[in-house]
Amino acid sequence: MARLKNQIINEIAPNLKNKFGYKSIYMGPQIEKVVLNMGLGIDGNDTKIMKSCLEDLSNITGQKPVITKFKKSISNFKTRKSTNAGLKVTLRKNKMYEFIDRLVNIALPRIKDFRGLPITGFDKFGNYTFGIKEHIIFPEVNFDKVDKIRGLDVTIVIKSKDIKHSLELLKKLNFPLIDKRSN
Repeated sequence: MARLKNQIINEIAPNLKNKFGYKSIYMGPQIEKVVLNMGLGIDGNDTKIMKSCLEDLSNITGQKPVITKFKKSISNFKTRKSTNAGLKVTLRKNKMYEFIDRLVNIALPRIKDFRGLPITGFDKFGNYTFGIKEHIIFPEVNFDKVDKIRGLDVTIVIKSKDIKHSLELLKKLNFPLIDKRSN
């Protein structure tokens, strides 16, 4: 069992149950899945770039990414319908917990001038989304073999009743969240 999953079951879920007054620990906020998205744009048509990005993302997640396609042709963005747009990975269960553990404890502290993740990344359902500008912060990526530093989006899908409950779960998981609005 993943270390973080064990911590959620034994410590975090009972604490949230007591704090919010749930009848059961299963009524509290739970992480359903983590989705990573790396948009490539025009570079998606180059097979060499696509292959290197596919390899990097599979090293980061431990799972093979899915190649996403453009749905529409837009001339201003130089995109054609059904051409490669980027890569996407959906993590669930143990791989999801292991990824979150590595993200919070290893990858995020390696970001240059990192002050924390914005608290404004929640949508109305309680899911949290943030962007990473450099995919090389993950130790699985070999810095010498990277041709171009790329960004990726991370979405943490949380089943909860309220945004405050999702926020409290992420705080218990040691996410470095800061409120930029108060500055």
